Amino acid sequence: GELASDLFGDDLKKLFPIIDDYTQSDSACLDNAIEFLVMAGRSLPHAMMMLIPEPWVGNPQMDFDRRGFYEYHAAVMEPWDGPAAVCFTDGKLVGATLDRNGLRPCRYQITKDDVVVLASEAGVLPADPKTIRMKGRLQPGRMFVVDTVQGRILDDEEIKADITKRKPYRQWLTQYRVSLDELPEPLNVPQPDHPTLRQRQQAFGYTVEELKMVLIPMAITGEEPISSMGTDTPLAVLSERPQLLFKYFKQLFAQVTNPPIDPIREHLVMSLVTNIGPKPNVIAEIPEACRRIKLQQPILSNVDLQKIRMIGDPHFKSKTLSLLFKVAEGPEGMATALDQLCQQASRAIKNGEKFLILSDRGINAEWVPIPSLLGVSAVHHHLVREETRTEVGLILETGEPRDVHHFACLIGYGVGAINPYLVFESLVDMEREGYFPESVDAATAESKFIKAVNKGLLKIFSKMGISTVQSYCGAQIFEAIGLNTKLIDRFFTGTASRIEGMGLSEVGEETLRRHALAYRPVPMRQLDFGGEIHYRIQGEHHNWNPETIYKLQHASRANDAKAYADFSALVNKEDQRRSNLRGLFEFNWAAEPIPLEDVEPASEIVKRFTTGAMSFGAISKEAHETLAIAMNRIGAKSNTGEGGEDPERFIPLPNGDSRNSYIKQVASGRFGVTAHYLVNARELQIKMAQGAKPGEGGQLPGHKVDEFIAKLRYSTPGVQLISPPPHHDIYSIEDLKQLIFDLKNSNPEAAISVKLVAEVGVGTVAAGVAKAHADKVLISGDSGGTGASPLSSIKYAGVPWELGLAETHQTLVLNDLRGRIRVETDGQLKTGRDVVIATLLGAEEFGFSTAPLIVEGCIMMRKCHLNTCPVGVATQDGELRKQFTGKPEHVVNFFMFVAEEIRSLMAKLGFRTMREMIGRVDKLKVQKAVDHWKAKGLDLSPLLVKPDVGPEVATSCVQKQDHGLKGILDNQLVKWCQPAIERGEPVSLDLPIRNVNRTTGTVLSSHIARRYGPDGLPPDTIRIRFTGSAGQSFGAFLSKGITLILEGESNDYLGKGLSGGKIIVVPPKGVTYSPEDTILIGNTSLYGATGGEGYFYGIAGERFAVRNSGARAVIDGTGDHGCEYMTGGVVVVLGKTGRNFAAGMSGGDAYVLDEDGQFPARCNMGMVELEPVVSSEDKQTLRGMIEAHFRYTQSVNARRILESWDMMLPKFVKVMPSDYKRVLQERKTALAKEHAQRGREAVSRG
Repeated sequence: GELASDLFGDDLKKLFPIIDDYTQSDSACLDNAIEFLVMAGRSLPHAMMMLIPEPWVGNPQMDFDRRGFYEYHAAVMEPWDGPAAVCFTDGKLVGATLDRNGLRPCRYQITKDDVVVLASEAGVLPADPKTIRMKGRLQPGRMFVVDTVQGRILDDEEIKADITKRKPYRQWLTQYRVSLDELPEPLNVPQPDHPTLRQRQQAFGYTVEELKMVLIPMAITGEEPISSMGTDTPLAVLSERPQLLFKYFKQLFAQVTNPPIDPIREHLVMSLVTNIGPKPNVIAEIPEACRRIKLQQPILSNVDLQKIRMIGDPHFKSKTLSLLFKVAEGPEGMATALDQLCQQASRAIKNGEKFLILSDRGINAEWVPIPSLLGVSAVHHHLVREETRTEVGLILETGEPRDVHHFACLIGYGVGAINPYLVFESLVDMEREGYFPESVDAATAESKFIKAVNKGLLKIFSKMGISTVQSYCGAQIFEAIGLNTKLIDRFFTGTASRIEGMGLSEVGEETLRRHALAYRPVPMRQLDFGGEIHYRIQGEHHNWNPETIYKLQHASRANDAKAYADFSALVNKEDQRRSNLRGLFEFNWAAEPIPLEDVEPASEIVKRFTTGAMSFGAISKEAHETLAIAMNRIGAKSNTGEGGEDPERFIPLPNGDSRNSYIKQVASGRFGVTAHYLVNARELQIKMAQGAKPGEGGQLPGHKVDEFIAKLRYSTPGVQLISPPPHHDIYSIEDLKQLIFDLKNSNPEAAISVKLVAEVGVGTVAAGVAKAHADKVLISGDSGGTGASPLSSIKYAGVPWELGLAETHQTLVLNDLRGRIRVETDGQLKTGRDVVIATLLGAEEFGFSTAPLIVEGCIMMRKCHLNTCPVGVATQDGELRKQFTGKPEHVVNFFMFVAEEIRSLMAKLGFRTMREMIGRVDKLKVQKAVDHWKAKGLDLSPLLVKPDVGPEVATSCVQKQDHGLKGILDNQLVKWCQPAIERGEPVSLDLPIRNVNRTTGTVLSSHIARRYGPDGLPPDTIRIRFTGSAGQSFGAFLSKGITLILEGESNDYLGKGLSGGKIIVVPPKGVTYSPEDTILIGNTSLYGATGGEGYFYGIAGERFAVRNSGARAVIDGTGDHGCEYMTGGVVVVLGKTGRNFAAGMSGGDAYVLDEDGQFPARCNMGMVELEPVVSSEDKQTLRGMIEAHFRYTQSVNARRILESWDMMLPKFVKVMPSDYKRVLQERKTALAKEHAQRGREAVSRG
């Protein structure tokens, strides 16, 4: 497992560390690793294939030699994941490779005199189109190399065929690697011990609630449990109850700097396959390097673990080490046991053991289990420090983990495989107790549980942009909340832990308290109910409980200031009883309070309030509109959420009220995002993440998608809607800057905000957001509500807003960026005290979500995802909606109460205005939790650091961002198109264009949408022909009546949000290459299009028509993931598609010309069916679109098809979403019944 080299000898150590995560960027680390591998003897393309492999696990079409190469190297090196177009050279070869997911654009062209230009955009250098011999793009996982010695281009196939055949990799795998599923069945497998089960469950902290709400859904459905309304229980370190160590760790996630990956729709790039055992010398390319055990996934059954234990080959010897310590020795005994465990691990390696199995079997009244996460990480880091970690594989046999987050923590801190034996015993017991339906026995439940964990693990990996379990293992992508530096530095080295907390002794004490509960004598042994998810009187504390809910509803409905004061006192007291971090703050009151009448009035303060982004769909029409009316009455801001908005709401009501939401959200699903929607906003919010489920897309269960909601979202009624985890036009900070620019073009009068979620490092991301010219950044806390989210995400992702807000404000001030961006925060804000603390920490705007819903009538049943809300707030059920009793006045009352409470606190603090108060951390002090057995070690002083800057550096927003709209091409277009804008007269223009002209046509569209609404102008009223290479977002949000014709090529995001306009792109005249085989438009074209037409004579990059929900388009070929998440519209492809076509497609139609018969293998059949084109309606649609394509583009392909229509028609395949087909059939049946009924009525009337 140690690095060794005949070439370098002892000098090898002089190179260490080869990479340094702490001082080097990701790119620098990758560069060092590649240089090291090349200097050690591998070719440069070989090293690139090894570090950035293409996705091979889910590619059955890959040839065996190439698969063998990747499998062999997977045993040597985990893949370097993430979005990257990497260029490389050794002075002889010059090349580039693209990440496995195709998340970066990379275009190239070759001229007839052999000049090669490769860049992230098309059109970077001027070139006569007639001199271009070839154009192309790098595809996911592919490589492009120029050999300057031979003077020729090496394509991907040639490079990889040569490298993969140099050594017999497949043969080495067959000879040396062991696959778990090929091992013989063991003779002895541990059996359930029913008499001791309850005690062991109690010792590991199991609760009735966990069994019923976590294990049962996983065991029956094979899915993670879904919940709603966020979390309102204390942080683990603030809880009075003993908590599992897992709960002190929060998952990190990707936002902006790199995208999360879609583990559901783009499953082909994900992998749970792993190799466990000693890692080989990475320099030596020898057969024995793959002598490891291959697992299809990291969760082991009892049988699987025994298989590994029983291997007789000395190269796979295993040793079991105990994770137990004696009760009698107290917390100190755990520290001693950990030391002994680490020494035993070292001795085992010296004795030639190849696998260490850490086991907590054997607990009883005398023996206590060490927390499995602590044991695993202790051994892992001990062996890393001893430089022997690569000589052994770590396996865990434990009764503790049962939630997906638990398994993610264990893998993240170094374990290769986990056998959760107590879960399996619990499932056997639950079958005996009748918890499962008849169709589910214990074996089925075990299989489904493992499946649910695996799916959950992929989701957690993908949140960070990681595709494989190998890359996640040992990556430690967590932040600790409430653990002290001494504990972290020894056992969780390198993990962020910003506010100190408890140490090893307290961890031991928590463990012993659970054990004592389990082994105390009781007449009848029962598990604690829990109360972590739902409120229970004897359970965990909830900030929203019957008393706080009642008091708030009574105060707001009766407009009773005293009742609100009672509510506020109760909440603030509960906070100070240490249910959240802000409860530990106290105010430094002014020596001389100022008169209350001198303080800024409540009517001004409420203008800083917003309601959270709750979509119409997640909540009812009544609840959504009530919030909008209330916020508009007081000059505050309501938010649409990501479900679009009914255009009727843009029109004021007769009494002067307005239902129009001030903030309109643009999320990854782009539901209802049209040019008309955008121009009716005063603020446009880009949702990068959500506090309750960062790194994941929103989801709306199918039973909440009625006809009206489907209409607003341009989708199919009754079909579940899931937004992609990433914005497919944001894979980097530069992409975010582009979307900010796009939205500013779509509505120059609106502010642009970006929603982030608090995590360590969010300040740096916020600085990037400020530099990208956003007007506001929102820092969401981890406890915000949600209509539907995986339970593990609600509980374990993100951190409290206090941490994220303080870091953001400090970072922005230190970088002199605070003066040009507003900062908002949200996440269970309830009272004026909460707002004042947020202001002192640096916020100037404040979001409320759960509290206004409770004012409207919510009673926290947490059934939002089930559509059974009994008070009509979070349901689309017509009968239940009748129970809604909320009124705008109630919401207004609440916010005015909060504002008045703020005023009273401001007077005591000595502030006349909110602006004076922003960032004044000197007015806060920390109340030490000396009487709390766990929290007494907390140190919140990092939150109260005041940046050391001069008076010239602003500490609140004092200037507007420059969005760079002054010099854009659209200003001229608007001027030249005035006859059309003002009077609807036709306008025709002919103009050159370059790739620096970004978002062309969007400001022009905003004028049309603002003046003419969603109907726009008659087709082709404005007709503009461009010549050249168009920049990103060409024709974004293009309004009806505008036609853009581009003779040349375009970059990424063409036609995003197309709103009725028409875009035609053709290659330049006189080109000698074949247009139908050549890249023409970039990645992610027609993203979120809601209407209009597109005709493209050439090939698109990846994700063509992703989330298309209304556009009709014809193209000659597409890259991977075409028509992904499509919910409407029609797409015709006259050539080959890439892989994973139609993944998640739930509506609309696609017609694909399948001349080679290979399309079924390239199509994701999860939600669609393939049919021949037989109905007259389909034939007419298809032919009509191809005729239009030929008319607009003169496509050779289109002409060939039309000239041989009868012969070519059978070669077309119709891609039909199954749910869409069902809904159309149901509508057809209902219509037929309606006609029949009318006929009968007519007959009866005579």
